[in-house]
Amino acid sequence: MNLDLKGKNALVGGGSRGIGAAVAKELSKLGANVTLLARNAQKLSEVMHTLHSEGEQDHDFLSVDFSDIKDLRKKIHTLVLTKPIHILINNTGGPAGGTLQNAAPLEFLEAFNNHLVCNQVLSQLVIKGMKTEGFGRIINIISTSVKQPINGLGVSNTIRGAVANWSKTLANEVGEYNITVNNVLPGFTNTERLTEIIQNKINKTGLSEDDVIAQMKSTVPLQRFAEPWEVASAVAFLASPSAGYINGINIPVDGGRTKSL
Repeated sequence: MNLDLKGKNALVGGGSRGIGAAVAKELSKLGANVTLLARNAQKLSEVMHTLHSEGEQDHDFLSVDFSDIKDLRKKIHTLVLTKPIHILINNTGGPAGGTLQNAAPLEFLEAFNNHLVCNQVLSQLVIKGMKTEGFGRIINIISTSVKQPINGLGVSNTIRGAVANWSKTLANEVGEYNITVNNVLPGFTNTERLTEIIQNKINKTGLSEDDVIAQMKSTVPLQRFAEPWEVASAVAFLASPSAGYINGINIPVDGGRTKSL
């Protein structure tokens, strides 16, 4: 199996923590040069120094706020002038929880910009180089809500669905250039985002933390939460040469929790 990413450049969104940081580490283990992308420069620097480095590997980071699309475009444009990006990991923290009936219109607009619009901007900036290189991987970290909406995450469910359809459409357009576009759908994963979801359930139900966690784990056939590296392993495989004929799909990494096929 060819998992070698030596000589490949990866741009990893949300690279300062959680799944994004784990993805960066797995890609670096396979030989990729990694550029981390997130807001917090200090955290980005800390993660960068944990990345595997061997031979001529070169890692760096860019501090960008996704709410400032103009600045995002400017910095990534400058980046791609210096090197082609072969692997793009679109990964952004999810919108706040809440029901649709209580969601303000602005919440949808902010989530749409942070997820779909930023994905579009990043993809447009890197696809030209991918075409020239004859190799491209665009992998979007979304949510299992793409297959089965999650109660209490109304805005997130809505926007994630839009991103999944955007991704499938893009996969159809760029496949002829040996560029694949796929989605990884994490389930309950031990990250700060999961901590927020658990706290919201505690506030809503009045149950103890242990009871909420037990209740959540009971919905997963594997009876546990995922670790970030487990999700990252699926992403790293999709980024590899061996995954070259996998295109336009959604891959749940959820321990079997999603009930649909």
